[in-house]
Amino acid sequence: MVSGAVPYPHRWRTFWVCAAVAAMTILDLSKVNVALPSIRESLGGGSTEIQLIVSGFVLAFGLLLVPMGRLGDQVSPQRLFLIGLVLYAATSALCALAPSAEWLIVGRIAQGVAAGIQMPQVMGTLQRVFTGRERGMAFGLLGATIGLGTALGPVIGGVFVQLGGGHDGWRGIFWMNVPLALAIAAVALWALPDLRPERRGRISLDPVGVLLFAIAVLALMVPFLFTTGAPTDDPRRWWALAIFVPALAAFIAWEQRYQARGHAPLVPPGLLRIASFRNGTLLMTAYFAGMPSIFLTTTLYLQTGLGVGALAAGATTMGFALASAAASVVGGRMVGRIGRPLVVLGLVLVILSVAGLGVVSAFAEPGAVPWLMAGVLTLGGLGGGMVISPNQTLTLADIPPQEGGLAGSVGQLVQRIGTAIGTAVTLSLFYATVFGESEAHTQAVVYRDAYLHGLLAIGACLALALVFALLDLRSRRAPR
Repeated sequence: MVSGAVPYPHRWRTFWVCAAVAAMTILDLSKVNVALPSIRESLGGGSTEIQLIVSGFVLAFGLLLVPMGRLGDQVSPQRLFLIGLVLYAATSALCALAPSAEWLIVGRIAQGVAAGIQMPQVMGTLQRVFTGRERGMAFGLLGATIGLGTALGPVIGGVFVQLGGGHDGWRGIFWMNVPLALAIAAVALWALPDLRPERRGRISLDPVGVLLFAIAVLALMVPFLFTTGAPTDDPRRWWALAIFVPALAAFIAWEQRYQARGHAPLVPPGLLRIASFRNGTLLMTAYFAGMPSIFLTTTLYLQTGLGVGALAAGATTMGFALASAAASVVGGRMVGRIGRPLVVLGLVLVILSVAGLGVVSAFAEPGAVPWLMAGVLTLGGLGGGMVISPNQTLTLADIPPQEGGLAGSVGQLVQRIGTAIGTAVTLSLFYATVFGESEAHTQAVVYRDAYLHGLLAIGACLALALVFALLDLRSRRAPR
């Protein structure tokens, strides 16, 4: 059993298992993007089905993060790792065998459930086995892993689509998870430490809090998940937002009352009173509302607008992946010395990268666009590496280790919510432009304009993240 007073001797062995789980999970948030045209050709379905194939995973993932993070803090994270990994292998096989778009949506939702079980244990475990400067290094390497997973996902997806053929090549992106998840599970049995609480008490998941939390998250996310930009979008979906505010108010009131009775709430009300955690969480929400959509809209523009192949479109992100990995490692080491200004610099570089993508798409010759975008995304990767892992370190700096799983889960939840909302808004603008201009211009011009409108939404989200970073910087420098 690991004690917080003595560093765990095999913490780096533990780290690489956690990093492997994070990489596999994050890959599935991005590698599907480049396969969407192939999936649509193979299984059919409209823009709503395509949106749900992407966002159904995110929704289920987000709903499970906080309850599973809370459960991981009360029982052995190793056990939840193993359950999640075995389920991930099974649900990935279900996706690979899907005979229709509807079955693939079901498989993706089930896959998101498995991800929601295993992913919270990553942050909780690292928060408990690392301390001090080493924790910053661990989060830096984890940020590099996440950056690589996000940016290499389209490349891996493109390889499978290319090798397997345009009709069914997409199935390989799910088949690869089956042996990978089972292999990680076998290593986890040996490598992960026993992190069960020293004093075992009755497991409490705050069932009323879980229910109210689920209603609030669903009410917030569902309208955006069903926003595709098509003229057939049902406007009644927005009524779900009317449920969100009272559900959130009821959840907050219940958590305060539940804690006052001496119970352990799902989300301790005092968590958001910690300024470093609150500011970092808001920053990540805005950042993830913008950043993942860059890869989705870029691959859609290159493939559908310019006719670039899946592999070549995915390879455009390679520079981002390598630069992000390198900057994450360096950022993890420097964040303790530089602090929040490092994140501010990273956000500025990412925003400049988005502006550069707009300039390239608007003015460059079509044949040069993928090459120029690869260079611009490399700049974005340098910035992204200075944002994710350093911000993770700063956000969790004042969180007690025993609440690391829960705090990390809340952070991942807002990332998924941000991703769902940002993707929906960006795709809505993208496809609304496609539907609106399709009869007036050539396909290349239509998709260029759609891409530019999507970049405006992405830039606005990243600018908001920069505002939160500057506010946090100001609060840290204010006299106490």
